[in-house]
Amino acid sequence: MKIRKVVIPAAGLGTRFLPATKAQPKEMLPIVDKPILQYIVEEAVDSGIEEILLITGRNKKNIEDHFDRSVEMEMELEAKGKEDLLQQVRKISNMVNIHYIRQKEPLGLGHAVSCAQSFIGEEPFAVMLGDDIVYNPERPCLAQMIEVYEKYGGSILGVQEVAEEAVSKYGIVQGEPQGAGVLRVEDLVEKPAIDEAPSRIAILGRYILSPTVFGIIERIEPGKGGEIQLTDALRELARQEPVYAYTFAGRRYDAGDKLGYLEATVEYALRREDLREDFLAFLRRTIER
Repeated sequence: MKIRKVVIPAAGLGTRFLPATKAQPKEMLPIVDKPILQYIVEEAVDSGIEEILLITGRNKKNIEDHFDRSVEMEMELEAKGKEDLLQQVRKISNMVNIHYIRQKEPLGLGHAVSCAQSFIGEEPFAVMLGDDIVYNPERPCLAQMIEVYEKYGGSILGVQEVAEEAVSKYGIVQGEPQGAGVLRVEDLVEKPAIDEAPSRIAILGRYILSPTVFGIIERIEPGKGGEIQLTDALRELARQEPVYAYTFAGRRYDAGDKLGYLEATVEYALRREDLREDFLAFLRRTIER
């Protein structure tokens, strides 16, 4: 069955970016001149996705406003002859059908995904975390995963190998190699200590999931931090049906982390022809001081 729908959880409080996120969603923080969430939505669209569900929470109205039409701004840009900016603004509201639902309590990623059940129904679907950006101008990360899904079936977890000291930040995969970059998942551990991690293969913000996962989420007990962990549901899913981990190609940024956010900002700026030379000169002067 074709992957048509994406769920993007974006209900977190963004406490790592306080005070900037006191009244602004962390997903709307800009990377150069585009909010984090727009990069993720554009990846979904470029991967052939037709419908997006954003899981939001309190103080997230800015997200809806960003992806809605801004008639006043369009009229102003048109009156001033700023055609390029006008087309950019219109593209944001026209690129895909976006729906919204609130996660009323911050009960974890598993619970956030379960909020999408009525929207998804009985079809496989993708999940993209609202603060994980993957740069690959040749083939979007989600498009790569859809190709793996079409070949293997089952659920697909987007993974990459991380440094040993970083394993305690992620869900870690243990699996059996199936083909180039693909593992059949045998076990998953949520944020293990270094000496308890079965590998350094970490789940990094991209999933294609069977709708079977919804029934499992309903049954699992809260895990670390009293939250319903998606990793715990995926471990049980792997016992019932095939789950694969795919090492995707691309530069991944954890834009929900201050250092990851700064790395993304610098590297995206350096990729811009209109900014690169002046910004590079600035960085060189700064480093030489």
